[in-house]
Amino acid sequence: MDTSRPLVVTLPARPTGDEVALLCAELGAAPPGEVVCEVGALAAADLAAVDALARLKLAAGRRGHRIRFHGAGPDLRALLLLTGLDGTLGG
Repeated sequence: MDTSRPLVVTLPARPTGDEVALLCAELGAAPPGEVVCEVGALAAADLAAVDALARLKLAAGRRGHRIRFHGAGPDLRALLLLTGLDGTLGG
């Protein structure tokens, strides 16, 4: 596996618990490195989305990954700020 490029995972518009669990498993199987989580497709900036991102952040941290969320809109950015996850947003 090429570890010079970040691993990119993409959240679907309305991620289910099973979909998030599969993404977490993918993170768990990958060697430690940079991860970019594309969140631009999320349909709603709600607590379910924040929960999915928090689960991914925890799974990434357990495996030694550095994760960034990319493509967050203003509503999701505000929720991430409130929950303390805003530091993982990509530029």
